[in-house]
Amino acid sequence: MTNLAGSAGTAAFDASALRDASRWRRAEGLFWLLPVAAYFAFPGDLALLTQMAIMALFAISLDLILGYAGIVSLGHAAFYGIGAYTAGLLAAHGHGDPLLGLAGAAAVAAALGFATSFLVLRGADLTRLMVTMGVAVMLYEAANKLTDITGGVDGLQGVEIGPLLGRFGFDMVGRTGYIYSVAVLFALFWVARHLVHAPFGLSLRGIHQNAARMPALGSPVHARLVTVYTIAAAYAGVAGALLTQTTQFVSIDVLAFGRSAELLLMLVLGGTGSLYGAMLGAIVFMTVRHQLAGINPQYWQFWLGLVLIAVVLFARGGLMGALRQVAARWPGVAR
Repeated sequence: MTNLAGSAGTAAFDASALRDASRWRRAEGLFWLLPVAAYFAFPGDLALLTQMAIMALFAISLDLILGYAGIVSLGHAAFYGIGAYTAGLLAAHGHGDPLLGLAGAAAVAAALGFATSFLVLRGADLTRLMVTMGVAVMLYEAANKLTDITGGVDGLQGVEIGPLLGRFGFDMVGRTGYIYSVAVLFALFWVARHLVHAPFGLSLRGIHQNAARMPALGSPVHARLVTVYTIAAAYAGVAGALLTQTTQFVSIDVLAFGRSAELLLMLVLGGTGSLYGAMLGAIVFMTVRHQLAGINPQYWQFWLGLVLIAVVLFARGGLMGALRQVAARWPGVAR
């Protein structure tokens, strides 16, 4: 923070502001009690709840680059898919340890993110949209053609995931998968929360608001963007690996454009620039989609679109923005 401050007094003020922002609040504790309550309240829907936890992590990965750094992307599924295939291929070739799969998926996705970041960051928003989408489309076609490796449209077969920590097997009910996914989500959320409240996160917000001024404040803009893009890619890769490990199957749809588009809708629904907004958007989107598909299987997308339009029109800043307005009226709730 000393690079951003003009005096020792300002630096001290900024540090105290950072500490206050990073302080855990009562509402956050209540939020993280929800997965525990859901485990006991909906024992027959653990598979769906697991998917929600995975998509919440996936949404956090996009929010790191879009909500905090301002990097727009329509191809974030590239990292999700490469993580899913990495974990699947490791398991299919006798390396089914879940934690090894997570580490491998994170490493491969991060390497892809780092390699493509130099292309993505060269242009403005429209250029970035095209480049990110192009990377995802190329990976999709590669997975479609390399049938001997990926299984093509039939999906990757023979994925056998070993017991977690050598003791807890992935059962048909989904208990282990749910607890495992929520634990990974919380751990990576904690890291991301620390990151966005640190000076690194403040510099990302500054770059998002005015990238031209940040070099004058001593912030290396390009290096910051490359770093957060690589981290976000690793997060998406872990989310893809969790999908593979909890379903023990990899479909080519993990690389599809629709996956990236849905993710962007989740983020807009929940509210960008908020880790809780990203998770909330993913949870609400999947819940509404599941319920509407059960009520009206033929026209559920119409009603889902109507819900999304209503949120955009009447909830400024998404669902998280609406919750902030409520918290502003009753400050004691958010403490």
